[in-house]
Amino acid sequence: MASSTITVATYNIHDAVGGDGKFAPERIVAVLAEIDADIIALQEVGANHDGVDTLARLRDATGLHAVAGPARWRAAGGHGNCLLSRHPIVECTHLDLTFQRREARSALDAVVDCEGTLLRVLATHLGLRPAERRAQVRSLLKALEAETPHPTLLMGDLNEWFLWGRPLRWLHAHFEATPSPRSFPSRVPLLALDRIWVEPRALLQRLWVHLTPAARAASDHIPVVADIRLPDAT
Repeated sequence: MASSTITVATYNIHDAVGGDGKFAPERIVAVLAEIDADIIALQEVGANHDGVDTLARLRDATGLHAVAGPARWRAAGGHGNCLLSRHPIVECTHLDLTFQRREARSALDAVVDCEGTLLRVLATHLGLRPAERRAQVRSLLKALEAETPHPTLLMGDLNEWFLWGRPLRWLHAHFEATPSPRSFPSRVPLLALDRIWVEPRALLQRLWVHLTPAARAASDHIPVVADIRLPDAT
C-alpha cells in the first residue's frame, strides 16, 4: 500500500501576546507560515481584550479550516483550544476536562479527512496542578481506549514538567515513548510542556521544535512539529 506524509504541529500562542507584552496576531501568522503544517492544534486562542477574533484572523490569513473549542468564556468571547487543518474536519466533539473548581479545561476530539485517509486528532491544554493533570489524562485515555478506529494524534500543552510523573508514564504506556524536545519558555526553552503522540507509533517519522527568531518573539511557547506517515485510503 502506498503512503503519504503530512506535517502536524501543536502551538500555545499565549493569546497572540509575545514576550514583549504586545498583542500581535500577525506574528503568529508568520510563524504558522514558516511551519506550513497540514494540521495545527492551538492553545490559548480567544477574543482579545480589544475585541479582535484571533481565530478568525488566523483562519483568514492561512486559508485553513478552523474549529474552536473554547474551555471558558470571558467578556470578549470564548478562550481555549482550536484546530486548524488544510484537510476537511468531518467530525468534532468537545471533551470537558475541568477538574473540580479549577480553571476550565477541555479537549477537541476531531476526525480529519486527509484525502481519503481518516485521522483522529485530540487537541488539548491540561491544568497546572498534578492531581488535575492526572484526572485529565485518565479522561483522555478513557476516550482513546473506548474507540480508536483511525490513526490517532494527541497534541497540546500538557503542562507536565514531572518527567517521571504518572500522566507521562500513562501516556507513554498507551502511545509508546515519543521524543519530547523543550518548548517553554520561548526565549530559552527549558521544559518539554508541548507534546505530540501518535498511534500507531510507527507512523511518526520525525519530531522537532520550530525554534526560529519569529517563534521566539510571537509567544511564550515554541511550536512542536512532526511528520506523520499515513497509509492511503484503500
